[in-house]
Amino acid sequence: MRLRLSRVLRGVTNADIRFGRHDRMLYATDASIYQVEPIGVVVPHTVADGASAMRYLCAQGIPVLPRGSGTALAGQSVNHAVIVDFSQHCRAILSIDPERSRAVVEPGVTLDQLNEALSPHGLMFGPDVATSSHATLGGMIGKNSAGAHSILYGLTVESLVSLDVILADGSVHRFEEGSCDREPAQRAIADAIAAIVRPITGEIKARFPRILRHVDGYSLDIFLDQLERSTPGTYDKVNLAHLVCGGEGTLAATLRAEVSLVPKPKERGLAIIGFASVRESLANLKAILATKPAAVELVDDVVIDVALRNTEYRQYVELMPKPASGPLGAVLYVEYFADRADELPARFDALRAALPGAAMSTYTGAAERLKAWKLRKAGEPLLHGVPGVRKPFTFVEDTAVDPAKLPDFVEDFRAIVTKHGTTAAYYAHASVGCLHIRPLVAIHDPKDRAVMVGIAKDIAQLVARYGGALSGEHGDGRVRSPLLGEYFGETICDALRAVKAVFDPRGLLNPGNIVDTGPAEKLIENLRVAPGGHDLHPEPATTFFRYDREDGFEHAVESCNGAGLCRRMSGGTSMCPSYRVLKDERHATRGRGNALRLAVTGQLAKDRWNDPETIETLDLCLSCKACKTECPSNVDISKL
Repeated sequence: MRLRLSRVLRGVTNADIRFGRHDRMLYATDASIYQVEPIGVVVPHTVADGASAMRYLCAQGIPVLPRGSGTALAGQSVNHAVIVDFSQHCRAILSIDPERSRAVVEPGVTLDQLNEALSPHGLMFGPDVATSSHATLGGMIGKNSAGAHSILYGLTVESLVSLDVILADGSVHRFEEGSCDREPAQRAIADAIAAIVRPITGEIKARFPRILRHVDGYSLDIFLDQLERSTPGTYDKVNLAHLVCGGEGTLAATLRAEVSLVPKPKERGLAIIGFASVRESLANLKAILATKPAAVELVDDVVIDVALRNTEYRQYVELMPKPASGPLGAVLYVEYFADRADELPARFDALRAALPGAAMSTYTGAAERLKAWKLRKAGEPLLHGVPGVRKPFTFVEDTAVDPAKLPDFVEDFRAIVTKHGTTAAYYAHASVGCLHIRPLVAIHDPKDRAVMVGIAKDIAQLVARYGGALSGEHGDGRVRSPLLGEYFGETICDALRAVKAVFDPRGLLNPGNIVDTGPAEKLIENLRVAPGGHDLHPEPATTFFRYDREDGFEHAVESCNGAGLCRRMSGGTSMCPSYRVLKDERHATRGRGNALRLAVTGQLAKDRWNDPETIETLDLCLSCKACKTECPSNVDISKL
């Protein structure tokens, strides 16, 4: 079937068709804990190529997953489907309108690429994810991404003007405000969604949190608000693009996006404050927020400790101010925006007055600020360098609550983690109450997998009790969709499934995500370490190099977590030169790391040490060693 399908697709579209096992398995993982073998991979050269492939596949009843850079932390960018990778070629910035503060982009445009083009106009895209160097706008729309400055700029949905999308029936539409009253097909969709949400208005208002950061389920609360603001008998305030945003590719695929822009801050000032503990840092959050910062970000001692073991990131820890007594246990980054440089000293003075005696350093120069921010931006991938069997894995790391409730919430969260016999690592967008807490678990151990499920269920109930969100940023995917029943209740979950059926009645687009709401045990299915339900281990081998620092070769070969920093096109020294030329997943550091892990765990060929496809993938490694110094997870492909 796969061979026949690949042949037919070559006649339907000019895209690259990659259905061989090696190519497929390079797309079986993202930045999450999951691995799911896709049916095949389509890499379109144009957006039209991608649409043609999707139209044919859906007509044949074959599941499809539109994908950007594959940096999802919740597992929504892996599935048993044909993956359509828009990130390699569909990277055009179609227009920039400085007067209207608008830009039109293809889905493969990266955030840094867009902001670089906007900089001469004094503009930028507001949501600023930590993965800005390689995160695509299509992916950000799929997950409704935010970033460090969301206290000012909110989520991606708030910067979304219109979307050109392709639906599962093959039709293409431009979703924008007012288009439901102009286009009969869109009005039919709006009618159907309205019929779902109107009867449960009270439930939506009670269950959806009223905080800045929440991206669970579909945005029924936004649709309801637009519906209530519309002129009676019309949908003049409804924008279906805002319902699709955050839909994780389960409702439609983005072909083109028009986004609104914000003025680029004229001046920035960064204060870094050192504390003895996370508890102490959060106790000062209310006083800090009263000074009206643009961002408040947290890094804890676990991130700090692992950064000290990293060649590149040790220097950034050494920049941190130390508390008066005891070791450095937590750091808060507090950033301010201003129209003039002479306004920044007063902002810093106000912060010092709010936190008398605090250990603080301030930075105003662009180069020194960029250097200081690097530790926080690398927080997630750095955690994969934690030594020992137990690692800080992502499965409950994306909760969000009202910032005023954050100190108490963290203590209750900590008590749950302790009850289940482990500890956790913390980093966060503290300014908006979005705290990434990662319990340490031994994911190879079935007992610890049961611990993961127990923690996840308890945290879902805790979040609901605090009126917060299960996901403040990274979406539901495979890790949180099974918990939505615990969080939303069955009435809302039934509505989510009904919305999915309106857009995609046969369930072909990224199947299962968001609508497959239980039981909780599903969150430990299709794990990367046990993709078929059976644990995989590298075959013992005698290696030329020693891997004592990496806890052995078998741990070293699993060290790539998929964060994808190697896919960036600028910054750093050169990681990764071959990817920068080819923009091909196979020839990124991540692709090589994945290929090697798959080969030595016996997933690619019977003779795991002599698989020709793996050797071909590794062959374009230039042994430049950029990954050794620049990869936050310490992946040294040349050594491996």
